[in-house]
Amino acid sequence: MMNRIRANRRILAVAVAGLAVVTVAATAFVVAQPFAVAQAVASATPSATPTAEPSPSASPSPTDTPTAEPTPTDSPDLLPSPLPTGWAYADLDGVGAPAADAHRLPMAIMVDDNTVARPQSGISSASIVYQAYADGGEDRYMYVFQEGTATDIGPIRSARPYYVYWADEYHALYGHFGGDANSVRVVIPANAKYIYNMDDLSGGSCPYHRITTRAAPHNAYTNTAALISCAAKKGYPATFQKLPTRTFKDDMPVANRPQSQTINIPYRTGTVGYQYNPTTDSYLRIMDGHPQVDPANGNNVYARTIVVMYQAYGTDPNSLDEANRPFVYNVGSGKATVFMEGQAIAATWKKTSNTALTRYYDSSGSEIPFVRGEIFMQSTPTGTAITVK
Repeated sequence: MMNRIRANRRILAVAVAGLAVVTVAATAFVVAQPFAVAQAVASATPSATPTAEPSPSASPSPTDTPTAEPTPTDSPDLLPSPLPTGWAYADLDGVGAPAADAHRLPMAIMVDDNTVARPQSGISSASIVYQAYADGGEDRYMYVFQEGTATDIGPIRSARPYYVYWADEYHALYGHFGGDANSVRVVIPANAKYIYNMDDLSGGSCPYHRITTRAAPHNAYTNTAALISCAAKKGYPATFQKLPTRTFKDDMPVANRPQSQTINIPYRTGTVGYQYNPTTDSYLRIMDGHPQVDPANGNNVYARTIVVMYQAYGTDPNSLDEANRPFVYNVGSGKATVFMEGQAIAATWKKTSNTALTRYYDSSGSEIPFVRGEIFMQSTPTGTAITVK
């Protein structure tokens, strides 16, 4: 991701040389756009230590009709500067890229987080990464790709209903190796209008392969080129389906950025940490005390925006195979903390239906614009204590 951002900046620097940068003061903090004119956006008062959160209201039942989404603000404060000819801002993470890539069909891929599956490949190239609890005392990821590419993605694992509901938000290709019975027999068929299923175990083996350096089931892999090719063979669309998107902004001036911020989020398979660097305006991702490295490209993993969602966890009330299948109630609303540019913003997450885009609002009720770049969505049980310094 950082390599993508740096490359974009080099190209854009040539394309928009001489562009004047106007700095405007804001009530809470000032944001300046690296590709555009500097703009001011008011935020919620930063909250250094999130507190225990109330359980969100939620419904695990699939729905065939998406709820109408609010339209992101068209405030001139958030309007970006022009990009080079043939470029566009990506729908999922707001990064400038060639238009064909910026509006590519999102690809949401389930990825293992068993300790023997680490390090995972492809994580640094995703637009959005979700992490939540899964079966057997483990966690699981879903990487959502759009403009980024990865030569290796994996290890690939199975579907769960709540991840399907996150994939619904982007009408994404949904890549997985089977799943629990409720996901495979009920949830995925019920949401067929909102995802493009690519299940290795149900006729979708085209993009997948097994590697020999890891034992099954932690050895299934794919890559973005294979996914794109196999999606075309199945007749899936090549482009984003013109859905509602989040609002994005560019970096605040270096002088306005805090000098440091560290975040630690406990999960069952280890602690996820983030260390803010004001020079790059990004967070180095830390796994169990060590910088996370993506084997697909040898790069460290960086986040530009981190969203901690406090969500009700329980067992799947519609499980068809095991009594203790975990379930994340990710439809409804609840507390969240949005971390970006060294600040912690007290927030509320809202997802009005299984297929609706999850949005994030500050204490004034305004939608929070994210900094352009890779987003990490960290779902945690209500009341989880995270450490912020």
